[in-house]
Amino acid sequence: MKAMIMAAGVGSRLMPMTSDIPKPMIPVANRPLMENTVQLLNQHGIREIIANLHYHGDVIRNYFAEGGSRGVNLVYSPEEQLMGTAGGVRKCDWFLDDTFVVISGDALTDIDLGKLLAEHQRRGALATIALKPVEDVEQFGVVVTDNDGRVVQFQEKPRPQEALSRTANTGIYIFEPEIFKLIPKNEFYDFGKQLFPYLVKIAAPFYGVSIGEYWCDVGTIKTYRQANADVICGQVKVPYTGELWSVDKQSSLLLGEGASLGRDVAIKGQVVIGPGCKIGAGARIENSVIWNDTVVGQNTIIKDSVIGSVCMIGESVYVSPDSVIASGSYLQNK
Repeated sequence: MKAMIMAAGVGSRLMPMTSDIPKPMIPVANRPLMENTVQLLNQHGIREIIANLHYHGDVIRNYFAEGGSRGVNLVYSPEEQLMGTAGGVRKCDWFLDDTFVVISGDALTDIDLGKLLAEHQRRGALATIALKPVEDVEQFGVVVTDNDGRVVQFQEKPRPQEALSRTANTGIYIFEPEIFKLIPKNEFYDFGKQLFPYLVKIAAPFYGVSIGEYWCDVGTIKTYRQANADVICGQVKVPYTGELWSVDKQSSLLLGEGASLGRDVAIKGQVVIGPGCKIGAGARIENSVIWNDTVVGQNTIIKDSVIGSVCMIGESVYVSPDSVIASGSYLQNK
């Protein structure tokens, strides 16, 4: 079986953290997010992979190259102009010539793809989507299935009062190559707004399968911080890079390679510090993520925030909750 990783999106909701890198390359627990996706596919024996590229696509291509060091064969489908989710997959029909998986490059999950495939095959499905209950339906496609799991209604990002369910489309699919007959060639075409409602309309063998494994759409700064916390708390079965310290019953620290902590640094909640960072004496960091090679001055306080790479945060600076500091920034106390 082959797979396609959707990696062409801009990641506007994560700005300014995605100003210089694409969303699939943002670090989660000190590893690029897409690294976990490639590893997940490899673990399930899926080693022929294609990824579509658009926004800062060279960053992905330069990092993964042809995938050999990760035990996979990785090829790319550049999109000069975005083709939409379904249109981007249609462009890769030359590669996806048998049953195939489509998975978002910007989601964190330890889904059992083998179980999803087994359900797809058992039902003789043309298309199968993995489903997960969510609270914020406005960010997702909402799916209604019958007692046999067949998708009978599909809403793309409905308002809460209009949502027919709280079961979301995870962006993880299994398709048969016959699906390409229903997607126009060389046109912008979307799964949620066009293809999936059409599959429902024509009563195609289109099924949803609820998953019990972890899944997080890393689409906002809030969910990004949550994903990092979930990794270091063991809520999701993915690797991390660095040394994990248990500070107390409620607090953990993941310290990247070559990072250093000064005297009397206080850690509260779930904190990820990237490789090469230097944290000054007396600093206090709570529920935050700091990317690589950033310097934090003495007695500085950082709460519930995300700090980019190669930043300089001066002494006695207070970084207030929900702050997002772009890579290369310089902050000082006035």
